[in-house]
Formats: sequence, structure tokens, C-alpha cells
Amino acid sequence: MIKTEPQRTPRAEALAARIDRLVRAVARHWLSIFNLLIALYLVLPVAAPILMESGHTAAGGFIYLIFRPQCHQLPERSFFLFGESAVYSLEDLEAADVLPGTSLTERARFTGNDRLGYKIAFCERDLATWAAILLAGLLFGITGRRWRLLPLWGYALFLIPMAADGISQLLGWRESDWTLRTISGLLFGFASVWLAYPHVEMAMSDVTDQQVRRSA
Repeated sequence: MIKTEPQRTPRAEALAARIDRLVRAVARHWLSIFNLLIALYLVLPVAAPILMESGHTAAGGFIYLIFRPQCHQLPERSFFLFGESAVYSLEDLEAADVLPGTSLTERARFTGNDRLGYKIAFCERDLATWAAILLAGLLFGITGRRWRLLPLWGYALFLIPMAADGISQLLGWRESDWTLRTISGLLFGFASVWLAYPHVEMAMSDVTDQQVRRSA
């Protein structure tokens, strides 16, 4: 006995067509969507000190709060805006007598003041990482999305500076500084895009080709 597929209703056909158009649009414009979302994710932490400086402390404090699960926000490892310096060591902050306590959680609660400025809601390494992801994503689009695939061993090489910086500091051999945290974050962000985006582009191109063949 030959089974026949049930015919779809006009409403089901219309729904399927809308889904196909949505899938095709996402596949074609995935890079723009990614870049837009990453830009928003990057802008908000930078907006926190701007809001604090302009007197919108409730809005600024809310941004610090929602980004705290994503970043430790330690002031001695964060960039500051509108203050005497862009970076402060732990000794600087202790000398200024502004920290609410000595524990990591207590230090993270310090957002800044009128004299020192206000910290960005991302630490230096996280800020550099997400900035590199955004810039590399834009560069990926400008160069035609035709990057050679980065092998895993190549990706591992890019991670060496961050691993060496973090492990040596964790073991107490040395203290990291904003320069090393920024450079290692930039390398990590760029390498992550180089590793992932060419694969995403190939997958989205396959989706687009399948949609075209199906509609032909």
C-alpha cells in the first residue's frame, strides 16, 4: 500500500513560507546580526561610567549589576573614565581609602567616584576581548568572509599569552598589568573569531544553497 503525504493547508503553506524566508534572511545576514549583538554587549559596560558621571546613577548601577555575573569587575583590573587616571593599582585604591572592604566581592562593589572616575563594567581583559571580537567580525565582513580556517594548534598559540599571564599571577610569581591583560584579551578575541566565523559562514552558505534549491 502506497502512503501519500497529507496535503498542507494554505495556512500551513504560508507559515512554512514565512519560516523559510526567516531562515534564509538569518543565513544571509548572520554576520550583521552577530556584530550588532556584540556591539550592544560591548556598549553597555562602557555606558555605565558615562551614566554615573552624568548623574544617572540608578541606570549605571543597574548595568554594573547585570554584568557582574559575566565579569569580576575588580577596580584594580578595570579601566576608569572621567578620573585622574585610566587605571589604578590595588595600592592606589587602598591609599585613596575608597574600597568598601578587602575581599574580592567587596572590592568589586566599588564603581568609582568624582575624583577617581568610574570604572567600565568589564575588566580590562574582557573589554579587550569583546572589542577584538567586534573588530574582527567587521574585518571578516569587509574582506569578503573568505578567511582560511585556523587550525586548533594555531588557536592554542594565540591563547598562550593569556594562559601564561593568568597562571603566573594565580601562582603568585608575578602581578599582571593592564598592558598584558589588554594584549592577551585582544589576541584571544581575534583568534576566537578566526576559529569560529569561517565555519559559521560555511554552514550558513549551505543553508542558503539548500533554500535556493528547494524553491527552484
